[in-house]
Amino acid sequence: MVTPTRRRHRQQREPEGQGERFVLTLTEMAHQGHALGHRDGEVVFAAFGIPGETVEVEVRQRHRSYLEAEVVRVVEASPHRVEAPCSYYGQCGGCQLQHVSYDHQLTLKRSVVVDQLRRIGKFPDPPVTPARAAPSPWRYRNHARFTINREGLLGFTRRGTHRVIPIQECLLMHPWINQTLESLQTHCAETRQMSVRYGVNTGQWLIQPRIKDPGVPLETGQKSYQEELLGQRFTIASPSFFQVNTAQAEGLVEVVRGYLSPAGQELLVDAYAGVGTFAVLLAPSVGRVIAVEESGTAVRDGRANGQGVPNLEWVEGKVEAVLPSLPERPDAVLVDPPRAGCHPRVLDALAEHRPGKIIYVSCDPATLARDLRHLCDGGFRLVEVQPVDMFPQTYHIESVALLVSQG
Repeated sequence: MVTPTRRRHRQQREPEGQGERFVLTLTEMAHQGHALGHRDGEVVFAAFGIPGETVEVEVRQRHRSYLEAEVVRVVEASPHRVEAPCSYYGQCGGCQLQHVSYDHQLTLKRSVVVDQLRRIGKFPDPPVTPARAAPSPWRYRNHARFTINREGLLGFTRRGTHRVIPIQECLLMHPWINQTLESLQTHCAETRQMSVRYGVNTGQWLIQPRIKDPGVPLETGQKSYQEELLGQRFTIASPSFFQVNTAQAEGLVEVVRGYLSPAGQELLVDAYAGVGTFAVLLAPSVGRVIAVEESGTAVRDGRANGQGVPNLEWVEGKVEAVLPSLPERPDAVLVDPPRAGCHPRVLDALAEHRPGKIIYVSCDPATLARDLRHLCDGGFRLVEVQPVDMFPQTYHIESVALLVSQG
């Protein structure tokens, strides 16, 4: 018998139904990092399990149609089980898969994408390629959001609670962020949240909010910083989104470029363009790019990032308002929506314009599956889906889908 990777923290106040223990076999991976099993017709979602294992679980919460549980003892271990290196694993809510070997994490993440496309998208045989591995499964994050307790100690919230776990280092963070974390500890009691961002390829940083404590040895309160992708500098303001894994962000651009396969004369619409990462990097390969973004801060960054790119045009507004009114039929449309997926009016506009290609970048397999079904019912064919592991050790998975018009 094998014990679980770490002893789990018990909440002091037990939810209704918590505490029952039983043994079951885990059969598949579910979304959000839980392994799935069945007991007497009940669906059981087990945290810290691996499909194929026989485990003892303890119920954490009962729901009408399923149970939430947690592995407390491994009876028959998966060959892919490993010892989690982080001392906070199981307490901190940031990671869900440290107990799984990295190669198998990629296999499980692909299986989740396939499952969502089958169940939600109704694609009987989804064309999903093997997940693209991260160059490093550790120390890849360029952005940390810390919570701060009354003593000024930085950390993360304890899994399932709002309590802060002060930490000395996070194994997902770039070493510079961990060094900065050490210098900030005990000096930040004046605020309750802190964002630390680091330019891996530039050495620039942004720490928000500004800290007045004279014990802080670094400049804080910056309004923006710069990062470099594939040789191109990008300015990123404090409120603007930017991918947290710099190396895999470059890989993501390469996947998109490969699917676009530009001939040099295309009109490309970059919807949900953010600070212009895709628009700026793809513009030299196409005839013209129209970048659409609703955040005024991101558009300002994007226009600055696109200086000297003559074939790039910015439109500030909601994609669902801008896309239906485009006067020209684009050759290709790139959509990179938030986790909730595309607005229905965006999907309808794509069916109306009927571009030759749609490249859909998604951070949520469920909403991706839903939207791909809508697009395929509207006249497109799904060619391929490439998972890209932007977030090793967690359940999150980025995917890039290629669709082509059938008419």
